[in-house]
Amino acid sequence: MGVFSAIHEGLKKSRDALSRELRQMFGGERLTEEMLEELEESLIRADVGVGPALKMSDALRDRALGRPVDRKTARALLAEVAMEMLPEPSEPAFAEPLHVVLVIGVNGAGKTTTIGKLARRYAAMGRKVMLAAGDTFRAAAIEQLEEWAKRSGADIVKHHLGSDSAAVAFDAYNAAKARGCDTLLVDTAGRLHNKANLMEELAKIVRVLRRNDPALPHETLLVVDGATGQNAVAQIKSFNRDIPLTGLVVTKLDGSARGGAVLAMAHELGLPIRWVGVGEGIDDLVPFSRKEYVDGLFPEEDGEA
Repeated sequence: MGVFSAIHEGLKKSRDALSRELRQMFGGERLTEEMLEELEESLIRADVGVGPALKMSDALRDRALGRPVDRKTARALLAEVAMEMLPEPSEPAFAEPLHVVLVIGVNGAGKTTTIGKLARRYAAMGRKVMLAAGDTFRAAAIEQLEEWAKRSGADIVKHHLGSDSAAVAFDAYNAAKARGCDTLLVDTAGRLHNKANLMEELAKIVRVLRRNDPALPHETLLVVDGATGQNAVAQIKSFNRDIPLTGLVVTKLDGSARGGAVLAMAHELGLPIRWVGVGEGIDDLVPFSRKEYVDGLFPEEDGEA
């Protein structure tokens, strides 16, 4: 499945819900304030967020209030405004000789699976990958990462259950250098963003890594569950305050009608969305493209709904 098809299919629930409402709302009648209020409510129900919903309705108001508006016109304008709100991610240049990626997030967001899929993707590019089993609080997480290491051909460094996550990251970095690896993916335990002691553990991992190189980590990716909708925005703000992020990974985009939350995430912080998870398959982690996302959420045709 191509990137476009994957993102398009992943947004099916969100797209169908919005398409039904837009079809009822815009049939060529003159645009009224009541219709704009209804549009805002529909967008908020899709978890687009209040700010983006108001921005979209304002754009329609400025260009078409009092004039006939059909579905095609409305969707084209909504798509245009959505594109403006989404920063286009660019693939960061790999640091040489060893590129280090720290992956963080709350419990159940899909960090370990994301790391495994990234390892497979990077290995397919010809890179030699090391995994750091930094989630030392769940035996299942270590076992899961070991399985991903086998499937991707990656090396792995692990310690015993309950050991210091920062020590795992430190040892993995040095092992990766010794073995000639060029990519290190560091797993971490899931943690609530509002627990200061748990956030301090993440900060410790960063401090320990920086004993090797003050530029580490080169990437810090926050994995968020797309099904959490607006709640993800609070998570992102809190994590970014304590551990500066370089990008987001949105998982489970195919599992809910809350795909519009991607707009809210980007609008609030301007962080690039690097990857999206659109299924359970090994290849269902795809690079984010704002055009493909917008086309998937606001398609030109009605056939899907």
